[in-house]
Amino acid sequence: MQLSSIGKRLFLFAAAIGATLLPLASHAQQKLKWAHVYESSEPYHTESVWAAEEIKKRSKGKFDIQVFPASSLGKETDLNQGLTLGSVDIIISGPSFAARTYPRFGIAYYPFIFRDGDHLLAYSKSSLFQEMVNEFRQKTGIQVTAYTYYGARHTTANKTFNQCADIKGLKIRVPDAPAYTATWQACGANPTPIAFAEVYLALQNGTVDAQENPLTTIEAKKFFEVQKSIMLTGHIVDGLITMVAPHVWNSLSPAEQKMFGEVMQEAAARASAKIKKREAELIDFFKKKGLTVVEVNRKSFQDAVLKNKPVESMNLQRADYDRVQAAK
Repeated sequence: MQLSSIGKRLFLFAAAIGATLLPLASHAQQKLKWAHVYESSEPYHTESVWAAEEIKKRSKGKFDIQVFPASSLGKETDLNQGLTLGSVDIIISGPSFAARTYPRFGIAYYPFIFRDGDHLLAYSKSSLFQEMVNEFRQKTGIQVTAYTYYGARHTTANKTFNQCADIKGLKIRVPDAPAYTATWQACGANPTPIAFAEVYLALQNGTVDAQENPLTTIEAKKFFEVQKSIMLTGHIVDGLITMVAPHVWNSLSPAEQKMFGEVMQEAAARASAKIKKREAELIDFFKKKGLTVVEVNRKSFQDAVLKNKPVESMNLQRADYDRVQAAK
C-alpha cells in the first residue's frame, strides 16, 4: 500500500511523538528499594511485599518497589545509614538504631516499660510517639510511617536460669544498641553485640553462650537448633518502625504521602496480628523440639534494672517514661 505524501508526514509525526513519549513513560515509573534484616518467611517480609504491591496498584504503577530481605543490602546499621546516604529508600528496623540519632526513641527499649504488645501498640498511636516522629523528621528528614509489633524478647541458652543472680558472667549476644544491654549489665552478665546475620554461627561455635529475641525470631532463625533452653524473660516488648528516606518522602505529593502511610500502617497491623498469633503457638512447638522452657522470676530482673539502670542513667527522660506508662 502506497502512502500519500500527507499520510507519510502524519506517520512520521506520530512516530516521532511516540519516540518522545516512550522515554517519558519509562522515567515516570520510580523504582524503590525496601530493605530489612528478617527472613523471607517472616510477616515483616511478606507484609512488606504486600505493601509494595499495594502501593504499585494504588499509584497505577508509578512506584515499583522491590523488597530485599535477610540483610541482603546490609546489616541493620548499614540500612539505617543508607536512608540518609540514599542507598536504600524504605526500611523496617528497630527504633533503637534510630535512637542513635534521636535518643528519645530509646524510651521504648527501657526494660519492662511495656506491659504487653497491646501496650506497645497503644504507645505507637499516642501523642507522645507522634511528637517524637515529627521531631525525628525535622532532625533527619526521615519519615516514620508505621510501627509493627515484633514480640516479647526472651532468652535462649544451653544452661537454664531462673533469676537475675543466675546469669552473672553469662556471655549473651545482644543487638549493637545500648538499650539492649541494660538488663544483662544490671545482673552482671556479659552482653556482646554481634550482627543479626551472624548470631546462629556465634551460638553454634560457642562465641556466645546465649541470645535474646522474640519466639517468632527464634523459630525463623532456627536458634533452637543450637540452644537447649528458652527462658521466658520478656525483658523487652519490642517493635519495628517503617521509615521512608528523605529523598523519597520529599518527592511525594501530599496524596502520595497519605497513601504510603495508610498502606504501610495496614501492613504493620497485618504483621502484628500474625506475630501475636504465632507467639501463642510457639511454646508447645519448642517443647516438642526438645527444648526446656523456663518461667523465670521476672521480678528479680526488673528490680535489678530499676536499681542499677534507672531511666535517667540511660539518658532517657522520666517524663517520657511516665507518658508511656499512661498510654492506653
